[in-house]
Amino acid sequence: MIIQSSPSTAEDIIYPESDGQPMADNTKQFELIVLIKKNLDLLFAHEPNVFVAGDLFWYPVQGDNSIRRAPDVMVVFGRPKGDRGSYLQWQEENIIPQVVFEILSPGNTHREMIAKYKFYQRYGVEEYYLYDPETGELTGWLRENNELREIGEIIAWVSPRLGIRLEVKNGELQIFRPDGQKFLTYLELDQIREQEHQRAEQEYQRAEQERQRAEEAETQLQALRALLKSKGINPEEV
Repeated sequence: MIIQSSPSTAEDIIYPESDGQPMADNTKQFELIVLIKKNLDLLFAHEPNVFVAGDLFWYPVQGDNSIRRAPDVMVVFGRPKGDRGSYLQWQEENIIPQVVFEILSPGNTHREMIAKYKFYQRYGVEEYYLYDPETGELTGWLRENNELREIGEIIAWVSPRLGIRLEVKNGELQIFRPDGQKFLTYLELDQIREQEHQRAEQEYQRAEQERQRAEEAETQLQALRALLKSKGINPEEV
């Protein structure tokens, strides 16, 4: 007797959450990925339906776990924040990540980057930004007429979706929030918090000194009134 196994259904397919590869090949690439991801988290902290992820597998096609990419950073408007093992598009109201960032590392091959572009082109990404820390080159693509077309003038470019400004100064990528504030590293943010804490402490000390002076002045005034009364003088008539 020949027993035929039933074909796998879409529900049987496993969508791996990791390929065993590191998120970054070196510290510089890692720091840039974290910088972009965490600052976008801060930028959209009060927007419940903006999902930001770093190095998360995106599966656009149900039933095929070989079609996938893990952008260094991706932003999805229209999906709630929250933890995910991967981004299964059909479980996310079929909303496509609108913006992706890739930070080049020495391990990235030319063929690999072409494959990434073709993937983002085919599956509907609106904005794609690629930065090479070694050369300081920033390249961007914007979807027009259903095609990702390279942005010709990307100097001081403002992302239509994110509202952030991207610049390269002295070979270093700099990103600015819509209010003009620069994307900051964790250490820079910590330094600012420490400075603000010191200023707050100084303000508190000044206010405390003013309070103490006011109390001393009030005490002296009450003592003077008591002295005048003891001499039969009404302080209110003096």
